Amino acid sequence: MAAVVTLSFSPAQKLAMLSIATSIATLSLKFGAYFLTGSVSLYSDAVESMVNLVAATVALIVLIVAERPADRSHPWGHDKAMYFSSGLEGMLILVAAASIAWAGVQRLFSPELPEKLGIGIGISLFASLLNAIVALVLMRHARKHDSIVLEADAHHLLTDVWTSVGVVTALVVIIFMPEWKVLDPIVALVVAANIVKTGVSLVRRSADGLMDAALPDEELAKIDAVIRETIPESASFTALRARKSGSTRHVEFNLLMPPETPVSVSHPLCDVLETAICRSVGRASTVIHVEPLVPSDQVAAFLR
Repeated sequence: MAAVVTLSFSPAQKLAMLSIATSIATLSLKFGAYFLTGSVSLYSDAVESMVNLVAATVALIVLIVAERPADRSHPWGHDKAMYFSSGLEGMLILVAAASIAWAGVQRLFSPELPEKLGIGIGISLFASLLNAIVALVLMRHARKHDSIVLEADAHHLLTDVWTSVGVVTALVVIIFMPEWKVLDPIVALVVAANIVKTGVSLVRRSADGLMDAALPDEELAKIDAVIRETIPESASFTALRARKSGSTRHVEFNLLMPPETPVSVSHPLCDVLETAICRSVGRASTVIHVEPLVPSDQVAAFLR
């Protein structure tokens, strides 16, 4: 009897698939609008949707890799694969911006009046509505699960929505004032500049994650406060440092306990600290090094 193979996808992977399906639909709609009208601003909108499709596909692949459990070759897991996704998406956005800018500059010096703008605007608005709905769903789940991949994908779709709003506004103006046909390539160039900003931001965040940048000051302050509230007055801590890998915060610090404190006391305290830190900042892996708390006068006497 043949074995039945069942595929199981996580909620994040299913959302990435939804993003891919939406990107395919909007890509088809927007390129259709461009071919109908010949509008270079609609072309810029369509190119951005093409980037969204590639980015969503990469996001799905990365989510499959990142959610694999730790193994012998990768004992800390595969979370950092997420940063490769956001970095690649950022670079793809920059390539798209260059393509849009090139088309916009060419049309700027020889502006043409687009055709069938009413149909093109209607198609663009429908595609934007699809993007907006999916983007809001992705953003909500990105915040819930602290996923940089879903967040990057949501930002792409939202950027696409605002791009479409700008494009449609310009085309409506052209319908009523055809002499303003130069607005078409101008809007395309504005779109290119806007998505450059998004691309640079994603590349920077990806680099920070791969370089193990420290957590933001507000998160470090929150961890610091949790530790101070949890440890007894007789204890202290030093060398607090924290970074983020994927959706996991990695926290390390030295816990200074009175020398007479038995392991049966310090170890449960470490467990309580780990739980409190997770509750405070979300998913976290905490390493605590317990050391004896030696009075400063004893340390000075020893050094002499």
